[in-house]
Amino acid sequence: MNFRQVVREPLLHFLLIGLALFLLYGVVSPGDFGGQTITVSQGDVAELRRQYAALWGRPPTDKELAGLIDARVRDEILYREGMAQGLGENDAVIKRRIRQKVEVMAEEEGADVAPTDAVLTAYLQSHRDKFAKPAIVSFDQIYFDPQGPDTPESVAAIKARLSAGAAATGFGQPTMLPSRITRSDADLVARDFGADFAAAVVKLPVGQWSGPIESGVGVHLVRLTELVPPKAPPLAEVRAEVQREWENDRRIKASEASYARARARYNVVIEGQP
Repeated sequence: MNFRQVVREPLLHFLLIGLALFLLYGVVSPGDFGGQTITVSQGDVAELRRQYAALWGRPPTDKELAGLIDARVRDEILYREGMAQGLGENDAVIKRRIRQKVEVMAEEEGADVAPTDAVLTAYLQSHRDKFAKPAIVSFDQIYFDPQGPDTPESVAAIKARLSAGAAATGFGQPTMLPSRITRSDADLVARDFGADFAAAVVKLPVGQWSGPIESGVGVHLVRLTELVPPKAPPLAEVRAEVQREWENDRRIKASEASYARARARYNVVIEGQP
């Protein structure tokens, strides 16, 4: 077979075209987007320090700097994971969008599996405080203005008279707050009197004058007359809320698990640190 016959062979043409495509791919291919090593240079660390100081008016602590570096590494890993999936180009705006896309994709892992009643019940029981109905309280209160005439000693004397059976009228100063609260949620008491006051009231013994207890406006002598303790409602009453919180926890855990798997595939080098 002479040279003219060789160059006319279809097989040779096919091989030459394949070689040309291979070489072209080597030129235009983006490669592995930086490989499996992430280097946080001393310049990067210095820039993180500068940005933090510009925002907060002081340099970051070692713990805060470590958090900034971890966030930078996380961004880079999620970006590379996104680029490996062909989600965008190497652009500052696209990089942020790719990171967000990767995080959303991770959060949606398992989203098509609806939780069973058993799963939601277990979640409700392990987060009882989050879903518990607030305590219900009834109480009488006498208000004392911190700027008024009563001293701690006179308030103590009034409390002793009340405990001995004196009527509650005629003591303290006028106030817009009601002197008697009947079957009110502790949350509403916290709204009107302050959270610390409400937290103290639900711990008082029933039927006796206690205090003085501070509120957002002054101090009070309080007689708790009824207490219905907080209780976790049955799933049927709070199913929508429990499922919403369970789903939120699932997304967070899925995102963190996905990042942990990706993070394990990278060797992170932080220049200037052991």
